[in-house]
Amino acid sequence: MSSTETPLQAAHGRKSLLPALRWRTIIIRPETAILLLIVLIATLASRLSPYFANIAFILESSTYYVEFSLIALVLTLVIIAGEIDLSIASMMALSACVFAVAVRAGVSIPIAMTASLGSGLVMGALNGFLVTIFRLPSIVVTIGTLTLYRGLAQVLVGDRSIGSFPSWFVGIDFRSIGRVPVPVVIFVTAAIVLGLGLSSTIYGRQIYQIGANEIAARHVGIHVDRIKMGLFLASGFGSAIAGLMMASRLGSVRYDLATGGELQIVLIAMLGGTSIFGGRGTILGTFLASWFLVIIATGMTVANITINAQLTVLGLLLIVSTIATNIFYVRCHQ
Repeated sequence: MSSTETPLQAAHGRKSLLPALRWRTIIIRPETAILLLIVLIATLASRLSPYFANIAFILESSTYYVEFSLIALVLTLVIIAGEIDLSIASMMALSACVFAVAVRAGVSIPIAMTASLGSGLVMGALNGFLVTIFRLPSIVVTIGTLTLYRGLAQVLVGDRSIGSFPSWFVGIDFRSIGRVPVPVVIFVTAAIVLGLGLSSTIYGRQIYQIGANEIAARHVGIHVDRIKMGLFLASGFGSAIAGLMMASRLGSVRYDLATGGELQIVLIAMLGGTSIFGGRGTILGTFLASWFLVIIATGMTVANITINAQLTVLGLLLIVSTIATNIFYVRCHQ
């Protein structure tokens, strides 16, 4: 306030700045940026191929990426809490292998699916136990279990694929509710449930508080270890669901199922604005980033770009999205 400015004038000036600051925050949010990128890339892709102007084609193409997108939703919660889980793709593979071996042994499909989901919970519990009880860094723990779970999957099924599943189980991507494929319905439902849970519940606010300042969260009475354990259990359970969905889509299971999927899953979360340092991120951002990845990956496939070149693009996107997210949060605090 200047020497000639009255307190009333100063207060009025601050109030007049609020709408401008609010709009500035909305415009530069990661969710806004990724939405604009979706529109831009979809427009360019539709000029290269008329299929991209067909919503049915986009929905059908998305079924190849729904499993990773589904796990990315759960991983978003883990990262917001200040942790990371890099064993997600390996948990997908091992849980799918547990299911396949159970079916091969003559176990009914419902029981085999239950065993698969249970194995996901066990794997998530091991990750959570090592992080919360032994206080080991989650990145170190999950790099170790990434290799462990993948190795156990190979021991379980060997180098051969296991198939011969009942016809009603195979082909989840060909089943739809109305005109929307079932995997997309599952993904959208999960996004709504997790989004509401993160933004509208005490549990969701506590996840943000843990990621922003774990020591302060402990001091105010938040059960940090219990919440983190719950998140790692959710990560394992979500990975098992995704593993079953992939087994249904492919009609067979191998130990190398979803190899390298960690890159795409982390990319989706980072691209959606989730801060790798914790305390920041939204389910909406991850949801939008999933569709952005669908359009990018499908466009590269339609353009006959090799898989190695696609991985290079995804790696560059991961770096750029991490840098952009950090710049955004720094500007928000200026």
